Amino acid sequence: MSSFVTPCAFDSGRAGQRQKTHGFTLIEVLVALSMVAIALMAGLQATGALTRHAQRQSDMLLAQLCAENALVSVRLARQLPGVGDSTSDCTQAGRILTVALTVRPTPNPNFRRVDAQVRDAEVPIWRVSTVVGRY
Repeated sequence: MSSFVTPCAFDSGRAGQRQKTHGFTLIEVLVALSMVAIALMAGLQATGALTRHAQRQSDMLLAQLCAENALVSVRLARQLPGVGDSTSDCTQAGRILTVALTVRPTPNPNFRRVDAQVRDAEVPIWRVSTVVGRY
Protein backbone atom coordinates (compact mmCIF):
# COMPACT_ATOMS: atom_id res chain seq x y z
CA MET A 1 0.00 0.00 0.00
CA SER A 2 1.39 3.31 -0.95
CA SER A 3 1.49 6.11 1.48
CA PHE A 4 0.06 9.41 0.33
CA VAL A 5 1.10 12.60 2.07
CA THR A 6 -1.09 15.67 1.78
CA PRO A 7 0.57 19.09 1.56
CA CYS A 8 -1.04 20.15 4.85
CA ALA A 9 0.41 17.24 6.77
CA PHE A 10 3.87 17.58 5.27
CA ASP A 11 6.43 18.42 7.88
CA SER A 12 9.36 20.35 6.52
CA GLY A 13 11.50 19.42 9.43
CA ARG A 14 11.48 22.84 11.03
CA ALA A 15 10.12 21.93 14.37
CA GLY A 16 9.44 24.83 16.70
CA GLN A 17 9.06 27.42 13.93
CA ARG A 18 5.75 29.04 13.23
CA GLN A 19 4.24 28.80 9.84
CA LYS A 20 3.93 32.13 8.04
CA THR A 21 0.39 33.47 8.19
CA HIS A 22 -1.11 35.40 5.35
CA GLY A 23 -2.07 38.86 6.60
CA PHE A 24 -0.75 42.28 7.53
CA THR A 25 1.11 43.32 10.61
CA LEU A 26 -0.09 46.17 12.76
CA ILE A 27 2.72 48.41 11.50
CA GLU A 28 1.77 47.77 7.88
CA VAL A 29 -1.87 48.62 8.60
CA LEU A 30 -0.88 51.83 10.42
CA VAL A 31 1.39 52.90 7.57
CA ALA A 32 -1.38 52.27 5.05
CA LEU A 33 -3.89 54.23 7.16
CA SER A 34 -1.42 57.10 7.48
CA MET A 35 -0.97 57.23 3.72
CA VAL A 36 -4.72 57.25 3.16
CA ALA A 37 -5.16 60.01 5.77
CA ILE A 38 -2.50 62.17 4.10
CA ALA A 39 -4.11 61.66 0.68
CA LEU A 40 -7.56 62.56 2.07
CA MET A 41 -6.21 65.72 3.74
CA ALA A 42 -4.58 66.82 0.47
CA GLY A 43 -7.85 66.21 -1.35
CA LEU A 44 -9.76 68.16 1.28
CA GLN A 45 -7.40 71.12 0.97
CA ALA A 46 -7.69 71.05 -2.82
CA THR A 47 -11.48 70.98 -2.59
CA GLY A 48 -11.44 73.94 -0.19
CA ALA A 49 -9.19 75.92 -2.53
CA LEU A 50 -11.51 75.22 -5.46
CA THR A 51 -14.52 76.34 -3.44
CA ARG A 52 -12.81 79.59 -2.40
CA HIS A 53 -11.75 80.23 -5.99
CA ALA A 54 -15.29 79.70 -7.29
CA GLN A 55 -16.65 82.12 -4.66
CA ARG A 56 -13.98 84.70 -5.57
CA GLN A 57 -14.88 84.40 -9.26
CA SER A 58 -18.54 84.94 -8.45
CA ASP A 59 -17.69 88.01 -6.32
CA MET A 60 -15.54 89.48 -9.09
CA LEU A 61 -18.24 88.98 -11.73
CA LEU A 62 -20.88 90.68 -9.58
CA ALA A 63 -18.49 93.53 -8.73
CA GLN A 64 -17.63 94.00 -12.40
CA LEU A 65 -21.32 94.30 -13.25
CA CYS A 66 -21.79 96.93 -10.54
CA ALA A 67 -18.75 98.96 -11.63
CA GLU A 68 -19.67 98.86 -15.31
CA ASN A 69 -23.26 99.87 -14.51
CA ALA A 70 -22.01 102.86 -12.51
CA LEU A 71 -19.69 104.00 -15.30
CA VAL A 72 -22.38 103.56 -17.94
CA SER A 73 -24.77 105.68 -15.89
CA VAL A 74 -22.12 108.44 -15.77
CA ARG A 75 -21.76 108.27 -19.55
CA LEU A 76 -25.52 108.25 -20.10
CA ALA A 77 -25.90 111.47 -18.11
CA ARG A 78 -24.43 113.17 -21.22
CA GLN A 79 -22.66 115.83 -19.16
CA LEU A 80 -19.24 116.25 -17.65
CA PRO A 81 -19.35 114.78 -14.12
CA GLY A 82 -18.46 117.01 -11.21
CA VAL A 83 -15.16 116.45 -9.42
CA GLY A 84 -15.60 114.60 -6.13
CA ASP A 85 -16.44 111.31 -4.48
CA SER A 86 -19.76 109.50 -4.20
CA THR A 87 -20.96 106.10 -3.04
CA SER A 88 -24.00 104.06 -3.89
CA ASP A 89 -25.32 100.59 -3.24
CA CYS A 90 -25.59 98.00 -5.98
CA THR A 91 -27.66 94.85 -5.61
CA GLN A 92 -26.56 91.89 -7.70
CA ALA A 93 -27.73 88.30 -7.18
CA GLY A 94 -29.22 89.19 -3.83
CA ARG A 95 -25.98 90.73 -2.51
CA ILE A 96 -25.57 94.39 -1.68
CA LEU A 97 -22.23 95.79 -2.81
CA THR A 98 -20.97 99.36 -2.37
CA VAL A 99 -19.73 101.29 -5.40
CA ALA A 100 -17.45 104.26 -4.73
CA LEU A 101 -17.10 106.66 -7.66
CA THR A 102 -14.16 109.04 -7.66
CA VAL A 103 -14.09 111.80 -10.27
CA ARG A 104 -10.79 113.64 -10.78
CA PRO A 105 -9.79 116.38 -13.22
CA THR A 106 -7.32 115.72 -16.03
CA PRO A 107 -4.83 118.14 -17.61
CA ASN A 108 -7.39 118.65 -20.40
CA PRO A 109 -10.43 120.47 -18.94
CA ASN A 110 -12.74 118.69 -21.41
CA PHE A 111 -12.13 115.30 -19.79
CA ARG A 112 -12.50 113.78 -16.32
CA ARG A 113 -11.09 110.56 -14.92
CA VAL A 114 -13.71 108.38 -13.24
CA ASP A 115 -12.67 105.50 -10.95
CA ALA A 116 -15.24 102.98 -9.76
CA GLN A 117 -14.28 100.76 -6.84
CA VAL A 118 -16.61 98.03 -5.64
CA ARG A 119 -16.45 96.82 -2.05
CA ASP A 120 -18.15 94.16 -0.01
CA ALA A 121 -18.17 95.15 3.65
CA GLU A 122 -15.05 97.31 3.27
CA VAL A 123 -13.20 94.59 1.34
CA PRO A 124 -12.26 95.85 -2.14
CA ILE A 125 -13.26 93.45 -4.89
CA TRP A 126 -13.01 95.29 -8.21
CA ARG A 127 -11.67 98.57 -9.54
CA VAL A 128 -12.07 100.03 -13.01
CA SER A 129 -11.27 103.46 -14.44
CA THR A 130 -12.36 105.39 -17.50
CA VAL A 131 -12.16 108.87 -18.95
CA VAL A 132 -15.37 110.77 -19.65
CA GLY A 133 -15.39 113.71 -22.04
CA ARG A 134 -17.60 116.73 -22.63
CA TYR A 135 -20.48 115.91 -24.97
